Amino acid sequence: MIRINLLPHRAEKRKARQIQLIAFSVIALVLGALVVGFVHAAISAQISYQERRNQYLKQETEILDKQIAEIKKLREQTESLLARKTVVEELQTTRSDVVHLMDQMLRILPDGVYLKSIKQTGNKINITGYAQSNARVSTLMRAIDSSPWLEKPSLVEIHATTGTGARMSEFVLNLSLKKQAPATPLAPAKAVGTKG
Repeated sequence: MIRINLLPHRAEKRKARQIQLIAFSVIALVLGALVVGFVHAAISAQISYQERRNQYLKQETEILDKQIAEIKKLREQTESLLARKTVVEELQTTRSDVVHLMDQMLRILPDGVYLKSIKQTGNKINITGYAQSNARVSTLMRAIDSSPWLEKPSLVEIHATTGTGARMSEFVLNLSLKKQAPATPLAPAKAVGTKG
């Protein structure tokens, strides 16, 4: 016996395929949304982590900037203190120079020579004065050459003047203070011990 199916089986298959296609589309859409959501969450987490790192680095940079500013301030204070120390040491080493200069000038000043002014700048000394003759200025320069504290006399200018009615020679003379080595203290004598 032959069976004939008169039901619309093709329409049912087509309908089943459409339902299957819609189901697969929905599943693909949901999976796509999940993948996009996971990727977005991962990227957001990385961005948040990087922003936290950037914030931390910014805070550390601010701390380091403050420390650098403090170090600069300390360096400036150190340089200032070293400069003061150098000035004090320089004053300490040169404090006797004026005494030696005045002492030497009194010792070497020949008769007939009168000083008007003495100016000292560092080791350079400028003397202005009057002499009864040019020969007395030469005598003064030779005395400066032979002095243990003074050196390099150089006559800048000399001219005749009549300040007090008498004929005088006004002169300007440059010279230098000799650098003296600091005196070394004598070594203490060794004590002689006796065995008893």
